[in-house]
Amino acid sequence: MQNYYLLRSRQNGEYVAARQPGKTEDAPTQRYVLIFQQDHEALSYLNAHAADVSDRFAVEMNSLKQLKTSLERLGFAGVGLVSDPLVPQVDFMERRLL
Repeated sequence: MQNYYLLRSRQNGEYVAARQPGKTEDAPTQRYVLIFQQDHEALSYLNAHAADVSDRFAVEMNSLKQLKTSLERLGFAGVGLVSDPLVPQVDFMERRLL
């Protein structure tokens, strides 16, 4: 079973999310929860892009089934799979395709 790792705020419980680049201003803004294949990738992302607030986040593991349920419940359009946490390189996938 494949597990994914998400970053969650310790202060308000929200997940770290992104918006797909290149969307026009007329298009509705849709959020994609960022997911990582390994826990150390999530930590690398935090250290590279938010080192000053990294202690405010926790790494959370989810199975694909849990992830699908969370996406629907929280109203995310899909996921952004971070394949390179330092650049970052993100591949966006719609919720319906998971």
